[in-house]
Amino acid sequence: MTTTPLRLGISRCLLGEEVRYDGSHNLDSFLTGVLGRYVEWIPVCPEVEAGLGTPREPMRLIGDPQHPRLMTIASKIDHTRALETMATNRIEELKELDLSGYVFKKGSPSCGIERVRIYNEQGVPSRNGVGLFARAFIEQFPLIPVEEEGRLCDSTLRENFIERVFCYHRWQDLIQKGVTRQALVRFHTIHKYVLLAHHPQQYKVLGRLIGQAEQYRPKELAHQYGELFMKTLAVKTTVRKHVNVLQHIIGHFKERLGTHEKSELTGVISDYHQELTPLIVPLTLIKHYVKIFDVGYIRDQVYLNPHPKELMLRNHV
Repeated sequence: MTTTPLRLGISRCLLGEEVRYDGSHNLDSFLTGVLGRYVEWIPVCPEVEAGLGTPREPMRLIGDPQHPRLMTIASKIDHTRALETMATNRIEELKELDLSGYVFKKGSPSCGIERVRIYNEQGVPSRNGVGLFARAFIEQFPLIPVEEEGRLCDSTLRENFIERVFCYHRWQDLIQKGVTRQALVRFHTIHKYVLLAHHPQQYKVLGRLIGQAEQYRPKELAHQYGELFMKTLAVKTTVRKHVNVLQHIIGHFKERLGTHEKSELTGVISDYHQELTPLIVPLTLIKHYVKIFDVGYIRDQVYLNPHPKELMLRNHV
């Protein structure tokens, strides 16, 4: 159980605030109407907070992709310094809020996190830029899950992002309570199948690290574990990897099933493997047997309930 508020940063326009350059917004109904019931949004609009006003002249990134300038398109006014100052000040404020994730506006010269248009001196665009504020945020908070609202239309990316958010929030709670080797071993134990679903090789690396816990000071162990934990979760799950996890789980109680039950369970996993049914179908049956047989080790696995069921994320993957 987590004990602190689950706070996510978000581009203000995605909440329906009319702060875009043309005075419009980009209200996202999933973020506000569905996910919003479980998180506290921390809205940010870099351009407005940098004092550029609404509406304002459109801007774009120009020059070196690693160090671009933010210029107005028609009047050629350079607003880079204003955005950088805003980013520095706002990030200091965000440090105090313990964000568990951030949803940025896709394609924005201040907020886009990938494939943002950046123009060379001849005015020719390429899609290899990162928004000025987004870049500063990611550099300061490399472990915090970030995503763009446009990519969240993909059910797999959406489930992965929200799972990472809740996992990171649990990690934050662990750190705030004070890390002990025992607490870290417990944390790893309940996340084993989540990790296996993302990256089987890194899952083994994390297991070895925990197995050598006595060789590290708790803070050093937590630092190494936390970084690798979040990097592992950033790797996308696949149907094949989920099937592998499902097979591992049923190994804990398969011998207690009758012939009919085994056949039914094998069948629903096979249907999922062939992408005839979503992940929620085999998981529901597995959770049924875990409860009947009181398989404590599996019952406590975060993999079975990584986020609120009301989000219905696994109904679509």
